[in-house]
This record gives sequence, structure tokens and C-alpha cells, in this order.
Amino acid sequence: MHPPLNIAKGPAGRRSILGSSCEFANTCTAEQERNLPGQWRILDLLPEHSNLANEMSTAGSLQPFRHLIPKMPNHPRSRTATVKAGPLPALADYFTALFEAHGPQKWWPGRTRFEVIVGAILTQNTSWTNVERAIAKLRRERLLTPAAIERVSEAHLAELIRSSGYFRQKARKLKEFAGFLRINYHGSLNRMFRTPTVTLREQLLQVHGIGPETADSILLYAGNHPVFVVDAYTRRILERHNLASGKETYEEIRGLFEQSLPRDPALYNEYHALIVRTGKQCCQAREARCTDCALRRFLPGAEKEIA
Repeated sequence: MHPPLNIAKGPAGRRSILGSSCEFANTCTAEQERNLPGQWRILDLLPEHSNLANEMSTAGSLQPFRHLIPKMPNHPRSRTATVKAGPLPALADYFTALFEAHGPQKWWPGRTRFEVIVGAILTQNTSWTNVERAIAKLRRERLLTPAAIERVSEAHLAELIRSSGYFRQKARKLKEFAGFLRINYHGSLNRMFRTPTVTLREQLLQVHGIGPETADSILLYAGNHPVFVVDAYTRRILERHNLASGKETYEEIRGLFEQSLPRDPALYNEYHALIVRTGKQCCQAREARCTDCALRRFLPGAEKEIA
């Protein structure tokens, strides 16, 4: 759930941003997608399993975000517009169009905050279907607590999560996180998530196996911290709309969204969910189905097509 809104008070500038790293299946590069066709279903969340922020809206309702949503632009952004440092108001318009077209997406699946964290680690480089199977086995074994993850042998844990792929590495990652939580926060997620966002993010990035996307997913989805998660769908949409060149780093793209939008975790959550839906259904790696996309009118040259 990640949303954009009009927070810009200066000139409508644009800045290219976007990273080349890949942690989650739905954040992988086009080359990685070609190597693993049909694998990218990372966040196909089931509504009944979603861990939703209290601020999330009911189906079809824009009311929760109405005070943040700016007026739509009178015309699409120009292909020749230069992306400069500073806020990018167009991101607010993109969110408005997506939310009005699709409504709330109800993300991320997980019955508890720790289960969300486990999912964020297991979903690296695999499909969500595979993660669900692994989590189901952990639940049957009553291993979905930090203390239980530390107690179980790494070999047995790896076998239980085999379906998620790279299961030995991921078993170590889960144990490393559980150990980090115990040593630094006495095993308490409440204590951990009370830590200031910048400080906690730096700490998470020091944990074995946790990169920027995983850290930001933990912060946003499990901790309700205002951090925007960037993935391959985000990159693809921005690049095809000439809002990014493809050479930008993960941190640059994250900064673009966070500087352009209100720091609202429920909004960031919803926006990201809408981006994933758009990437899956319309802005696919091998085919851009622009005719059916809610963002069609923002494409370079869209004025001429519509006319």
C-alpha cells in the first residue's frame, strides 16, 4: 500500500531515480524476469490474510485520502520535460488515477507482524505462492515467533521453507533476524518499531540477508513506518513515462517518492499495491498494455492519441 500526494510547494521538478538491484520476485530486473518466466507473483495478497493499517479505506472509497489528493492535471506530462532535483507532483496525479480506477488493494498478507517479516525475507527471488507454502509449514510447526525461530535447528528450518527457494540461505537469514531482535530489543517487536525510522533502517541493513527492499518492507508493512518500497514495477512505469532513465539507484527512487508525497504509511502502502497491480496487468516487461491502463493519459504524446 503506497500512495502519492501533493506535498510539493516548490516548482514542479522531476528527478530520475531507480535502482538495478533485485530482492523480491516482483522487484527483479527485466533480464531476471526473462530468466525466470512466470515466477513473478510476489504480492498477490489475499484480503482475508492482509495485515492492514487502521487508516486503510473501505472498498471504493477515496475519503481517507481525500485531504491529500491534489487536482488532476489538465494535460499529460511532456516527453521533453527535464527531471530535476526536488518534488515530483506528477506522482500525486498517478496515485489519484490508480486509486480512482481500482480502489484499495488490501496488502500485505500476514496474521502477525512477525509473519509479515518472515514473508518479506522468504519472498526474495521467488513467487508468493512458494512463500505461502513455506509459511503454512512454519505455522503448523508453531515456528512463527522469533523465539521459536531461534530454537529450531537451522537444518530443520531450511527443510520447512524449502518451497521458497534458496532455503538454506533464507533459514540463516531468519535466524539472523531473530538473533538481532533478541540482542538489540530483547525479542520485542514493539520496542524495535519504536526506534526512529532512520536509525532502525540502518540497523536492519546490517543484518545478514536484509537489503534495502526487505528492510523497507519490514519498516512499512510490519512497523507502519513511512518508508516507500521501490520495486521493478515502479522502475518500469517511471521509465516508460520518461520520469526515470533506468540508471538511478534504489535510494534515489525512494527519495523521489518520499520527497514528493506526504509521509503517510497507509498511503505509501496503498500506492505500492496499485503500482504492483498496474505492473502485473498492464505495464508488463514484455508488453505494455497501455490501452487498458489508468495511467495512459500521462504517457508522453498521449494528448495526440486521445485527440
